[in-house]
Amino acid sequence: MAAVKNLFATRWGIIGVGVFIGVLATLLQKWGNPANMGICVACFDRDIAGALGLHRAEVVQYMRPEIIGFVLGSLIAAYAFREFRPRAGSAPIVRFVLGAFAMIGALVFLGCPWRALLRLAGGDGNAIFGIAGLAFGIWVGTLFLKSGYTLGRATPTYPAVGWLLPLTMLGFLALMLVFPQVPNEPKSGVLFYSVKGPGSQHAPLAVSLLVGLAVGFLAQRSRFCTMGALRDLILFRQVHLFSGMLALLVTAFVMNLLLGQFHPGFEKQPVAHTMGLWNFLGMTVAGLAFLLGGGCPGRQLFLAGEGDGDAALFVLGMIVGAGFSHNFGMASSPSGIGPYGVAAVVTGLAVCLFIGFTMRQKAA
Repeated sequence: MAAVKNLFATRWGIIGVGVFIGVLATLLQKWGNPANMGICVACFDRDIAGALGLHRAEVVQYMRPEIIGFVLGSLIAAYAFREFRPRAGSAPIVRFVLGAFAMIGALVFLGCPWRALLRLAGGDGNAIFGIAGLAFGIWVGTLFLKSGYTLGRATPTYPAVGWLLPLTMLGFLALMLVFPQVPNEPKSGVLFYSVKGPGSQHAPLAVSLLVGLAVGFLAQRSRFCTMGALRDLILFRQVHLFSGMLALLVTAFVMNLLLGQFHPGFEKQPVAHTMGLWNFLGMTVAGLAFLLGGGCPGRQLFLAGEGDGDAALFVLGMIVGAGFSHNFGMASSPSGIGPYGVAAVVTGLAVCLFIGFTMRQKAA
């Protein structure tokens, strides 16, 4: 068991996880998920918000099993390796707000860091602006880290706290089984289902869930995190996590070539728009929020699976933020930025900068 634990902590371990995610993300597209969206934590959280009725954008409503699998897979790994450590209490309301604005920024771009890589690997040149914005937002965040920014320490707490988000995900899975999708019907019991658009495109439930469980398990072992990869590269010139991120990109690119899913260009890319400035600024907000919150959206799910109640609040903030994005016209669409997307980006930047400046420990 210790040997397996050490394997995933190595450079080749993190590269292997990146390759694994790159292969499965592209295969999920082949099996039914939207193009260039085999795995997108932001988009899938948005779809879950829609399935729950938190927004009524009919084209993006589906209870994505991959997200459920991420949390439960991480939970299984944490228990298997005795790393389930319930903790909470570190600036919870701040983490919730950061999660909401991280989602708002990501939906201006139309994707999380993972999808930005997958969009680029699929030939979408617009992803270059998003990745650049993500890196810039993380760089701004590192300046706050250098000046003493901290959300404080989480403290050990009751096991029930660590179990609440995994149990919520189990509840979501139960709802899918009790209220399965009915062909051409927008609602089944309490759940909403898209009958057209990205929300209607999905791999079979069992396949998506198994992929999510596997990714969650391996990502928990390796500490895979795109935000952490760029943060460590900028702050410490460390390439350990970055090598996993690069492996995901290269593998997805090769797989897309093999599967005939590589379509280079800027125009008419799937679930994307060509407004470069707002692709950049949307992901700047997201990158800064991820840095201030302590992890990319995938990493927050994996942390929640191993008992981190603060990460669970960040995740809930993302889901609520997705509802706000669509209800208030902040989310983008293939035609461009939403009617209140500019205000959302400006507000998101202001809120993140406020948190960054005001939550710094003063030197003794």
